[in-house]
Amino acid sequence: MTIKGNNPYIKLARENLTKYIENRHILNILPDYITKEMQQTRRGVFVTLHKNGNLRGCIGTISPVTESIVGEIIRNSIEAGVYDPRFPAVTKDELKDIQFSVDVLSKPERTSRENLDPKKYGIIITSNGKSGVLLPDLEGVDTVDEQIDITLKKAQISKCENYEIERFTVTRYEEE
Repeated sequence: MTIKGNNPYIKLARENLTKYIENRHILNILPDYITKEMQQTRRGVFVTLHKNGNLRGCIGTISPVTESIVGEIIRNSIEAGVYDPRFPAVTKDELKDIQFSVDVLSKPERTSRENLDPKKYGIIITSNGKSGVLLPDLEGVDTVDEQIDITLKKAQISKCENYEIERFTVTRYEEE
């Protein structure tokens, strides 16, 4: 499910990353727009940044590592904007051109190739201590084979290895 617009998930990610880039501090007082659900629910969360339609950063957690969705967004917005090893840190001047999305993950469940749909489910593939994750409904990922191939490559797992697949859904919050 995708929810577009100005919502508390996006506002928190943007406000926190902005504060961090401007003065190297995270939000320590929660804004009044934060919901009880965000404060009381523990879920994995990915924060994704795009600039001019291109990926600019994406970091997340499959399982929660903080006490709430709020903590996950605060943590992962900074990680995506400053510490994603694929990109240089977002600058203050860039912030106005960055579009945020926040994905809140369901609990992963074991599955098989036959029960996948790359538009509906993200996947986690694991084998011998290696793992890869791919979010659902990504541009250019239209088939189960593409989804599995990309995730195997990300995890550096050979197609010949035995591996396990888990699937999950997301609620995606996007800026318009």
